Amino acid sequence: MRKPVSDHNAPSPDTAPAYIEIAHTETSHIEPVDIEPVDIEPEQAITMSRRNLLRVAGAVSLGTFVVGSAGVAAASTRSTKKPAKKSAKATTTTGTKTATSAATGAAASTSCSNTVIPRETAGPFPGDGSNGVNILNKQGVVRSDISSSFGASTTKAAGVPLTVILTVVDAAIGCAALPGAAVYLWHADQVGAYSMYTAPNENYLRGVQAADTNGVITFKTVFPGAYDGRWPHMHFEVFSNIENALARRNILATSQLALPEVTCNVVYAVKGYETSVGNMKRTSLATDMVFRDGAEYQMPTMSGSIETGFVARLVVPV
Repeated sequence: MRKPVSDHNAPSPDTAPAYIEIAHTETSHIEPVDIEPVDIEPEQAITMSRRNLLRVAGAVSLGTFVVGSAGVAAASTRSTKKPAKKSAKATTTTGTKTATSAATGAAASTSCSNTVIPRETAGPFPGDGSNGVNILNKQGVVRSDISSSFGASTTKAAGVPLTVILTVVDAAIGCAALPGAAVYLWHADQVGAYSMYTAPNENYLRGVQAADTNGVITFKTVFPGAYDGRWPHMHFEVFSNIENALARRNILATSQLALPEVTCNVVYAVKGYETSVGNMKRTSLATDMVFRDGAEYQMPTMSGSIETGFVARLVVPV
């Protein structure tokens, strides 16, 4: 587990039971590992990006962590390749049809190779007291269903239902689950507005939850819209426990989820997401200010449909 991050709010150009089973294999002999070279552009000759370093580290990883429907299982294997930026295709069922996309990093989203979740900016709308308003000191913020405001307003955010399931694990000790770890999740609404800021009278789409004995945290929310200048995403902060989350101290990680394009296209065809269609056309993962250096460790696997709602799953190693 990484040491707590004391200052994660770099200025952003953003504008808007389960049971753990360990399978042991013989490791007395380890074959030589070939590490593929990392291409560095001339202007990057002095400083490698964070994810390039992570890819090199991932090349010699000896463990692959698999999350199944019954929970979390660890299998000891050898890996001699750095994580592929383009991975296996992700399939999303959309009710009457099935959409398939070569979603970047979809396979990595439910596995753990002892690579910590990439650190990202919290952006200008964190609502955690670091940039004005603070929801973390409000009674009622600890909740699983974050689709509605609480307190003075009880407005329910419009949008396609989305369940976010995060599994928090310790990357330093073989991706062991971190029971009791807490996550603060927040994101934009259907039209790309953030509660407490661009929607100042609301506090929906924000909440804190503690992990169960398997490190699993579940949020009920709605699918966020795309706003101009950013790829569709969700923000989150990880803490060792609820107490630290509510006091916003000893942050273990600050990161973002990158939502898969195929699912976004299906959702944005629904009434109410009209502005997201145009905003999506003006950006891409390759040009997004946060994900342009890779999103393979931050893209959740998706399932579900418009009719039943979608489910996003991601393993979060800290």
